[in-house]
Amino acid sequence: MKLFIFGLGYSADCIARDQASRGAEITGTVRSTAKAQAIARAGVTVRAFSPDHRDPRIAADIADCEALLVSIPPGTDGDPVLAAYAAAIASAPKLRWIGYLSTIGIYGDHKGQWVDERTPASPDSERSIERAKAEHGWHDLGDASQKPVHLFRLAGIYGPGRNQLVQLAHGTARRIVKPGQVFNRIHVQDIARVVNASLAHPRAGAIYNVTDNEPAPPQDVVAFAASLLGRDPPPEIAIEDAVLTAMGRSFYDENKRVSNDLLRSELGVELQYPTYREGLTALYKAGDGRT
Repeated sequence: MKLFIFGLGYSADCIARDQASRGAEITGTVRSTAKAQAIARAGVTVRAFSPDHRDPRIAADIADCEALLVSIPPGTDGDPVLAAYAAAIASAPKLRWIGYLSTIGIYGDHKGQWVDERTPASPDSERSIERAKAEHGWHDLGDASQKPVHLFRLAGIYGPGRNQLVQLAHGTARRIVKPGQVFNRIHVQDIARVVNASLAHPRAGAIYNVTDNEPAPPQDVVAFAASLLGRDPPPEIAIEDAVLTAMGRSFYDENKRVSNDLLRSELGVELQYPTYREGLTALYKAGDGRT
């Protein structure tokens, strides 16, 4: 299989490595030619793509690919991939699967109640509104081209090098407490598992919440990570006293429990890390926070 990935960031790079290990031919984009040259590695062809520069070979790559994954967020001007390559994607003769990495932020605030894929999108923040518009754009492309589009709404992503163990080691972890607040999370390797299952069982118009099984208070996750490291957790900070960026505070403005029942029942995915406990324990054993 030939897989083209727009945006070889943290999650997409993990997906690329997983698919390459299964024999897929991977081509992906980064923002600059210099970065493309720096990260090129065996089994992955890297192209440069940004609003200011497009590698001229990308159009031919799209025409030759069988699956296409989009991991570039939209901006105020909309989805950059749709703006540049909608026609090329719609006419790609071999393309049988399109995936778009979105966010559970498009559900907005539900006061701690459960939501699932049937819950209407009601985004509150500007970036989530842009995501919802991008989702519509990809669905419209799928309907017009008769190519199956799949939306993956991701929870808070963690994994190697990006987790509370590392934050504790760097002295940046905080236990911010807002009564009743919970967040869903997802280990990056479980994102790759879900994408692989969808590639094996495509369904046009599918939406999947890619989250763990247990929404949890963020301060509990930090405390558990500290216990793995054998150290005291940082002191609790009331949300009213926390110094947060506008983006950071916006996360605490939304409170919901997100169900992942569909990816388990339809795709048959059993998460390798069903809660933060399994995920952080594995990361600790691998050395995160200790080396």
